[in-house]
Amino acid sequence: MQLYTIFHAKLRFEQFSASSFLQHTTSSEDNVTLNLDGVLYLRVTDPHKASYGVEDAEFAITQLAQTTMRSEIGKIALDTVFRERETLNINIVEALNKAAEAWGLTCLRYEIRDMKLPKKIQEAMQMQVEAERKKRASILESEGIREADINVAEGQKKAKILNSEAFKLEQINNAEGEANAILAKAKAKADAINIVAQAITSKNGVNAVSYNVAEQYVSAFSNLAQKGNTVLLPANTGDVSSMVSQAMAIYTNLSEANKVKQTLSETEEVKEKQQIEPTNINVNPESWDTDTHII
Repeated sequence: MQLYTIFHAKLRFEQFSASSFLQHTTSSEDNVTLNLDGVLYLRVTDPHKASYGVEDAEFAITQLAQTTMRSEIGKIALDTVFRERETLNINIVEALNKAAEAWGLTCLRYEIRDMKLPKKIQEAMQMQVEAERKKRASILESEGIREADINVAEGQKKAKILNSEAFKLEQINNAEGEANAILAKAKAKADAINIVAQAITSKNGVNAVSYNVAEQYVSAFSNLAQKGNTVLLPANTGDVSSMVSQAMAIYTNLSEANKVKQTLSETEEVKEKQQIEPTNINVNPESWDTDTHII
């Protein structure tokens, strides 16, 4: 006679199951109290181990998940908990799978569902967020003001450079214009002097110049009274003909003196040429002229 023993399994063997657990309290590394709950996704890989390896596999795995979560959160600070939630989930799954293998279970995924902080911590975090936003707003505002000041300064700089370049070009153009005007006046004066010189050398040129000098002499005396209260006049200002005669006589004497000087200079040049160029002199006394006298 054979005896058969029938065992009843407490678990429903499905493809996978999700187990949630109640909120529990834990503390972070910086001693901030947190109220957490989560969801654990399981799969039964060995029904025999799940039925006989542990009295209540589902209860055991949820308790292990809670203790593992407390251990992992106690290693990090509060700010890191918010940033590294995904890393926490992965670490908890790895720790659960190491122990759940003996129970015929596999932890597929773990998710922290809810996280509650003390009211004072929430208020402090809210103030921190607001302060951070104000800080960013102040930074953005100051950067905007700085950029505006830089743009204004750059504009003023470029304006000053353009004004200085324009002033420089204006000065150069004015200088060139004055130089051209001076050259034009000098050329006109030189041309006038040449024309006067040519006129003097022509027939009756001296008389024309004498007349011009006399005319200017009379015109100068006629304008003296209009330019000042004190006027220096020659002794015989009443005799206009005498003044004109004197002016013409002075000019004539100067002209004759210049002619004499020119004649003397030409004579000197001829003598210098004769001294430089030797001449053939007959030294025979018989050929000398008795009327010739050597001085």
